[in-house]
Amino acid sequence: MDIERTCAVVTGGASGLGAATARLLRQAGAAVTIFDLDAGGEDHARTIGASFAKVDVADEASVADGLDAAMAAMGRITALVNCAGIATGAKLTGRDGPHDLDLFRRTLDINLTGTFNTMRLAALHMAGNAPDADGARGVIVNTASVAAFEGQKGQTAYAASKAGIAGLCLPAGRDLARDGIRVMAIAPGIFRTPMLEALGEEIMDGLARDVLCPPRLGDPAEFAATVRFIIECGYLNGSVIRLDGGLRMP
Repeated sequence: MDIERTCAVVTGGASGLGAATARLLRQAGAAVTIFDLDAGGEDHARTIGASFAKVDVADEASVADGLDAAMAAMGRITALVNCAGIATGAKLTGRDGPHDLDLFRRTLDINLTGTFNTMRLAALHMAGNAPDADGARGVIVNTASVAAFEGQKGQTAYAASKAGIAGLCLPAGRDLARDGIRVMAIAPGIFRTPMLEALGEEIMDGLARDVLCPPRLGDPAEFAATVRFIIECGYLNGSVIRLDGGLRMP
C-alpha cells in the first residue's frame, strides 16, 4: 500500500504509541484521523495536520460517528491502527478479597471489545474501496503486548485482553480476506510512554535491564515505524509481530 495514498484512523492517538504513529504517518504523507477520549488529541492532531474525533472505542455509536467524521475528512479509510487501551493491575486474590469483577470487565471492554468494535465497523468502510493490483482494500493493525504471552503477577485482566487481541489476528484476517483487508498485530515490550514514565527513571532503568539487546526501553517511534512497515508490506497478514528487544518477561 502506498503510504502517501493511505488514509489512516489511529485510535488512542492523543499520546504514547498512538501519538507517535499518527505523527510518523503524517510525516510520511498519509492522511490521518485521530480517535481519542482525551481532548489533548485535538491539539496533537492540529499540530501534525491531522483531523480529530472524540471517540469511545467500546461504544458502537461513538465509533460509527467517528468513522463518518474520518470519511468526511479524508474521503476514505484504508488503514486502522488500534492503540487505544488501558493498563490495569490487580492480583486474582489479595488482602481485600478477589479481583474486582468490574475492573476485569472494564479492561476487556476497552482493550479487547474496543479493538473488535473499531475493526468490524472500519472494515465495512474499507470493503467499499477500489482494490489495488493485489486486490487489497485496506489493512488493520492492532496493539497486543508481550503480556499476552508472558503476563506477570497482577496482570490477569490486562494479559487476557491482550491475548484476545493476538487471538483475533488470524481469524479476522481470514474473515476479511475476501474483502482484500489484511489484519496484523504488534506485541510491544516495555516502551517509554507517559504511562511508564510516571513510574520514575529508577524503575524504568530496572525494567530496561531485562531487555536482551538493546538494553533499553522501546522508543514509540520504533512502534510507529513497524506500523508503517506493515502498511507498506502487502504480504504481511494474520500474524503478531513481537517488538521487544528479545525481552521475555520473568
